[in-house]
Amino acid sequence: MAICRYSFCFCNPPLHQVLANPTFFIPQSPSYSKKFTQLPLTLPNRLRPIVTCASPSTSMETPPAGYRSNVGICLMNSSKKIFSASRLDIPDSWQMPQGGVDEGEDPRAAAIRELREETGVTSAEILMESPHWLTYDFPPKVREKLNRQWGSDWKGQAQKWFLFKFTGKDEEINLLGDGTEKAEFGEWAWMSPEQVIDRAVDFKKPVYKEVITAFSPHLQ
Repeated sequence: MAICRYSFCFCNPPLHQVLANPTFFIPQSPSYSKKFTQLPLTLPNRLRPIVTCASPSTSMETPPAGYRSNVGICLMNSSKKIFSASRLDIPDSWQMPQGGVDEGEDPRAAAIRELREETGVTSAEILMESPHWLTYDFPPKVREKLNRQWGSDWKGQAQKWFLFKFTGKDEEINLLGDGTEKAEFGEWAWMSPEQVIDRAVDFKKPVYKEVITAFSPHLQ
């Protein structure tokens, strides 16, 4: 739950001073300080409050034309290991969670949604956001398959990446997700950054290397 604390310091003179010197007086607006704690992710449990005041992505940069807007999630645990999972539709293909951005959806909100839909994780907080969109091109066969599936003609994906810190327990991770989407993964593991890159498909490796480099201050 987001907690907001307000402190007010009124600078008006005491009433007896005003009465003793009845000149025209305009009270000053109160000065205040405001602090928001780290906002948690939206939880599916209806008994708990839903946070809707998460700040939007800081970058106003738009993704390049011809690429599908996408978000990537680098989920890190307390041991600096990264969540990676094997795809059900591509044998021996491991990746970090990712997913498309809906029209009009903020990338930060999309990342929170995709993390929940693909892993069931809600106990996490965003530490960093990649400063730029990162792109990769689909190999010809992958492009043909996906564009037939989506009814589009994207040449690849443009991704905004987010580093999440996992604050829950491993038992929370559920590859069936939150039940709103079809499962995409069959296995998962906590891996070193090097292992994550090594197990990724070749056409994603360059982006993964850039992501790991961007988030390296938190991964060391």
